[in-house]
Order: sequence, then structure tokens, then C-alpha cells
Amino acid sequence: MTSDLALLAPFWREPVTRTVLPNGLTVLLKPDASAPVASVQVWVKTGSIHENAHLGAGLSHYLEHMLFKGTARRAGREISATVQAHGGYINAYTTFDRTVYYIDLPSEHAAIAIDLLADLALHSTLPEDETAREKDVILREIDMCRDDPDQRLSEALFETAFRQHPYRYPIIGYRSLFASITRDQLLAYYRARYVPNNITLVIAGQIDPAAILPEIDRHFGSAPRALLAPVLVPGEPAQLAPRALHLHEDVEITRAGLAWQIPGLTHPDAPLLDLLATILGGGDSSILWQTVREKKRLVHAIDAHSWTPGAAGLFTISYTCDPARRAPAAEAVHEILGHCAASLRALTPAHLKKAIRQLTVSEINTRKTMSGQAARLGAAEVVIGDLDHARIYFERLHAATPADLRRVLKTHLVPEHLTTVSLNPVENKPAAATSATCNPLGRKPAAANPQFEELRLPNGARLLLQPDHHLPNLHLRLLHRGGPLHEEPGKRGATQLLATLLTRDTRRRTAAEVAQHIEEAGGAFYPFAGNNSLGLALEVLPTDAGRALTLLDEAIRLPAFAPASFATEREAQLAALLQDDDDVVTYGQKLLRQKFFGPHPLALNAAGDAPGLRALAPADLRALWKKIHVAENTILAVAGDFDPRKLVPELKALLARIPRGGLPAPDAPKQLPAYPGEHIERQPREQAVVYQAYPGPALRAADYYVGEVADELFSGMSSRLFERVREEKGLAYFVRSTRITGLDTAMFAFYAGTAPAHQAQVLDEIDAEIRRIQTEGPADDELARCRTRLKAARRMSLQTNSSRAMQAGLNALYGQPVNDWQNYDAHIDAVTIDALRAFARTYFKKELCAQLIVTP
Repeated sequence: MTSDLALLAPFWREPVTRTVLPNGLTVLLKPDASAPVASVQVWVKTGSIHENAHLGAGLSHYLEHMLFKGTARRAGREISATVQAHGGYINAYTTFDRTVYYIDLPSEHAAIAIDLLADLALHSTLPEDETAREKDVILREIDMCRDDPDQRLSEALFETAFRQHPYRYPIIGYRSLFASITRDQLLAYYRARYVPNNITLVIAGQIDPAAILPEIDRHFGSAPRALLAPVLVPGEPAQLAPRALHLHEDVEITRAGLAWQIPGLTHPDAPLLDLLATILGGGDSSILWQTVREKKRLVHAIDAHSWTPGAAGLFTISYTCDPARRAPAAEAVHEILGHCAASLRALTPAHLKKAIRQLTVSEINTRKTMSGQAARLGAAEVVIGDLDHARIYFERLHAATPADLRRVLKTHLVPEHLTTVSLNPVENKPAAATSATCNPLGRKPAAANPQFEELRLPNGARLLLQPDHHLPNLHLRLLHRGGPLHEEPGKRGATQLLATLLTRDTRRRTAAEVAQHIEEAGGAFYPFAGNNSLGLALEVLPTDAGRALTLLDEAIRLPAFAPASFATEREAQLAALLQDDDDVVTYGQKLLRQKFFGPHPLALNAAGDAPGLRALAPADLRALWKKIHVAENTILAVAGDFDPRKLVPELKALLARIPRGGLPAPDAPKQLPAYPGEHIERQPREQAVVYQAYPGPALRAADYYVGEVADELFSGMSSRLFERVREEKGLAYFVRSTRITGLDTAMFAFYAGTAPAHQAQVLDEIDAEIRRIQTEGPADDELARCRTRLKAARRMSLQTNSSRAMQAGLNALYGQPVNDWQNYDAHIDAVTIDALRAFARTYFKKELCAQLIVTP
């Protein structure tokens, strides 16, 4: 395990400049030249627990929204427009203890981000008309949260587990309390909490600290230090007896949680509780997953998490299951915990070694992007208060013993500290419902985005290679063309189920042994499946490349499709379909696909539908794998820290064993949409969601990139559609476009979440925006913003080995040049206003529209 510390040690030696300006504002600067990107983040040390007399009203979240509405120097829309004009992405989030605003953008524009974030954080005006309009938007957001079963369960847990601490209040606030907030109250909160001595600025990326500090001082340093009154946050008294809350609502599947009160982040047991959570519920080889899911088959999914944000926290075990199995699953969990606490053999050094490796890899993964690095620094400074915390934390982990874990389990996971919550289907409600009761220096810097080298083997398989040594991370991605078009009619969902089972049993290892072999190395082995492809991905430390290759080779050559695993994973996939139906937006999107595509296979995604899954047998998956797993249909993309001279011979040997052959071209209906016209679906929800679907350009179409620009044009915070529907008229909480893209056909759709009374107005606004593009086309500045944003987003998306391997692999799979990402900017710049006008006229015809309204 000392090797894990050695992997992390270079990160702790990386230079971070910490400066406190005379006005009290803290600045953290971390230069990293591995990608021409920067993340500029403002961390304000205020969140929902700091709202004093207005606890539960959602002031912090309200203010987060309002800071995008204008400053003394800028109108609201100018903020997002400026960010997009420089290829950036701006967003924000609010938690219990902080509010964070961030801009990710090309590093040469970091000074623009500094100016913008200083302006909105310190000089926002909270315009009166915008305050009223945004209140309506957030009221709809609150209603949409009520349509989210996972959100409802989370709120129930926190309200039950915390009786005095403000963690018990939802961050967004209670609807009635939020509705009563005035602009004067919001302004007073802003002036009291958004002061320089309560703010930390974090920048990570390709920057020169000496050159950037004067920019920071110019924009942030002029604001004076202010009086900052301390906020009294009530502590949570010790829980003395078990608590339970079981809800029965209009859902399709049971969600449940077991949570214990635990001490906060600064307690010496906090690292040990993280370690215990990882051992119990961190991955497919974890104790809970293997016992409760694989052996007892009581749950569809189960995990464990230790949440220690401040002075108090929760150790939570969450699971989904069929309603009748909720209580047996809870009993099984308690039995496992009791065994782990009592037996000297239940928690072993091997468990510790695997969990520490998992946590080590997780720490490395936070360094993949500039945004991740900045967020890690911000949390260390603002939440923890110590930039050296990570080093101390991992030293404590490495000093842990099985006896330590048994001690913390016995100390903290005790019956009197337990809160049990669940959300169940109404039809399983008991006669008397239960209520709340007792019961790196030293590493070679990488060239930015080096090209992939393509090697074609004699059997037709292709190998794509991109060495990059700036991070101790290696990613392998195997890709095949596949998806719904290659499934048998009536047996839909085979693609996703096949991909999942390839990561499970082989003829040499059980599913548990596969999971153990990858997770004890801190690695990841996971499937992916989409509209046009499926495959496997492995991510490991460079020293474990051999382990990854062994698992990949066994998975593709020796899949077992074991009946027990087949039954378990099919059941889990069926449960996930039911979960999808609980989310109104996802439910509507799936129904829209069916209306648009009709008998075409793309009417269903790779997960399929319940009848198709129930019709499947292991033999069907073997037949599908035999059809698509042929050499001419195989791409293996490898990116990261590796020596090609050593690894390539092994990669070639693996690919050479794949059978020769190609994938037959599928046949599918061409006339779309299948069911044009208006469709209405009634659902017992708080909000309505409206959809319009039109044909669109397929992946291989000549105007594919025009569609790419059009999608950006209709989406995003600075789009005309968003500005008018959400910002000016306050008709919808969200409005945007989306695409379902196949190799030879596609759907281009618009959708918006709104109040039922406004659904017709929102549809009229979408129609009006379509007509504007058809007749006038976008303005020059609109098109320029779209181009800049798309090009910058592509640059930022290529920061990780996994994303680059996926992009290169898909390019090869779909017949594009492997390194076509290098041509992306040229493709986007070639899109003109006339091309967008012609695009809208060609595709957005009323007779080709399938319209859907999902409404109460």
C-alpha cells in the first residue's frame, strides 16, 4: 500500500500559490500546462445552513440564480453571451455550506472569466423585475423536484435523521417559505454574505500565476473588506433511538435507505468511515453487492456512502428493490454489519488494500480535468480549511487496520443512531401506514491532444494508440458497431444486457472474481451501449495494464452468460426501466421516441423494453455477440500512460484472436416520423413537459455539423429561445433541443418543462423561434457564439484519456478519420447562416412534426 502513497506524493508537491488580498479574499492558483484550458471558480462560504432567520426558505439557491441577472456594468444576458463568445461554459451550484460559480474556458481567456465572476459576485444588482420572474422559475423547479422520487426520498431522509441541524431543510427551500421571500430580504442576505473576506477564488489550468494575479487584484481587490457576522448553526443532539419513515406514492419501484448519524469531517474516524463504506458498498465486488444482490438477489442495486460535510454527517446504505423485498434486504444488511463487527475474519487486510487502492484511484481521477483540480482545491480551502488535508487523510487510511474498522462500526453504526426511510409503490401500502416512529512533479508533461496512431491487423481489427504520460492513468476501450438496429424484433434490450454480462462471469472467473480482480487494483471495468455501438472500457493504473488486458481478453473470448447472472442483470435492467418511468422528463422522452420512430428500431434505446427483455434468453445474447464480435467490426482504442514498445505486442495478440468477418448492414424503415401530429399523455405530476420532434441529419449526413450548430443555437443559457421563454416571459424552467442520432436516420427535438397552464404558450414560442431561423436565420453574433462554444466544449471534452479513446474509437467505427477531432473546428466554422436557414426549412416542417404533451 505504500506504492499508493508514492503515486499520490507527486500531486502533493505540485505548486499551489495561496494569496490573501488585503480585503480578505483568498486566491488559490494552480498552473497545469497539460491542456490549453482553465477553470476559474468563485467559492462563497455561504449555503442553506447559513440563512439564519430564513432557514428553509432557499435564500442561497435563489441568490445563485439571481447573480446571472445583471450587474452595474452588464445586463444579465451579457454575462452568458460573453462566456459563450469566448468558448466558455458558466454554471453554479448551491450546497448546504457553500455556493460556487465557475467558468471553464480556453486558458487564453482566463482574464475574461475573472472579470465576469468578480462582477457578478460583488456587483450584482438583483433587478426587481428579474427577482419576481426568477421566483416563478424556481417555484416550478420546486414542483419538478416533487416529481423526482429520489429527491423526495432524500428530503425524507434528511428531515428524519436531523431534528435541529439545518441539514434537515431542503437546499432549494420549502415552497411556501420561498414564495414569501422579498427582494429586500434577498438583497440583505447578498450584502451580508457576498463580501471579499467570505470568498475564495480558485484557478487551475494553463496559467502564469505572476501574470494573472494583477488581473485578480484589479477585479476583486477593489471591493472593501466588510463586517462578517458569524452565523450560529445549531448542532444536532445525539440520536438516542431508531427512527423510520416509510412513504407510499405513485412510483414503480422501492427505494430505501439506512442511515446512521456519524461525526463530521474533522473527526479522526472520518477517513475510517470512508474506508468502511468503500469496503461495504463500493463497487460490484463489495461485501453488500456480492451478498445482498448477487447471492440473496434481494436488491437491484446497493451501495454505501459516508457523508461528512462538517460537524455532523450520515453513513448511508441505499438500495432499490422490488417492494416485497425491502424488509428482507434491510435484515440482510443488518446481518452483514453484525457479522463484520463480530468476526475477526469478516474485514480483512485484503479488503483494506482494495479499498485504499479504490480511494487512491478516485483521488487521481479528480486530477483529470482543470475543473476537477480547481474543485478539489476549493473544497480543501473552503470546506476543510487545510490544503494539505489530502496527504493527512491518505496517511490515516494507510495506517488503518481491520480492528480500526470493527471499532468504528461498533461505535457509529449502532441501532440507536439508525434512521430508515423508504419510498414504495402505493399498491404495497400496508393497512396502517408506518410513519416517523422509533424503530505529479517528476512526470513528463504531455503534448496537448497528441494524435492517435492507427494500426490495422491482418484480420481487419484496428488498434488506436495515444500515449500520454502526464497522469498515472491508462484507459482501454473496445468498441463494436451494434445497438438496436442489430437486435431481433421482439427481443429489444439485448444490446445493453449483452454489454453488461460481458463484464460479469467468464469461463475462468465468476462475476465476483472479475469484480474483485479489477477493484482490488482500484480499477474500473464497465460496459457501454448506445444507439449505434456497444463495448467495454477498462481504466487502471499503468502498473496494472497486464491485469486489464487479461480481464478484457477473458471477457471477449470466454463470456459465460451464466444463467444466474443473466437473471440478475435482466431483473436489474427491468427495474431501471421502471425507475425511468418515475421521472417525467425521461418518461416523456422515451414516449416521444416511440411516436417519432414507430416500428424503426431506434424507437427504443439500448435498454429496450420490458416485453423484449423478458423474451430474451442467454442463447440470444450468445448469438448477438457472435454476430457483432468480428474483427472488421472491432476497434480497440488505448490512451494514457503506457510504453507502446511493451504494450502493443500484447494488444495485437489480443485482437488477433478475434474471428474474421464483418457486420451485415441492417434494414430499417426510412419514412419518419412514424406518427406525426399531436399526442397527449396524462400523468399524475406537478408539471407539464412539452416536446416537438422533427427529422434530423444522421451521423454520416453531409449536414451533420449544421445540426450540431443548430442544437447549440436552440440550447444554452444565451440562446434566444431560452432568453425569451425562461428569462423574459418566465414560462418554463428549462427549454432546449436534443437529438437522437443514428448512422442513417435521426430525430431533432425540442422540449421544455412548464406549468400546465403555460404549455400552449411554450409551444407557440418554440414555433416562433423555428420560424425566425427559417426566415431570418440567426444573427451574426449568435452564430459566432455557437461556433466558439462548440469548439471550446470539444477542446474541454478531450481532457481525459477515456473521452479521447471514445471519440477516436467512434470515429473509426463510423468510417470517419480517426483523428477527425482535429477537423472539428473547421467543420463548425464552415456552417453559415444560410446553411442554418436551409436546415430549418428542410427539417422543421409542421407535417413532419410529432408533438407530445405530458401533463397532469
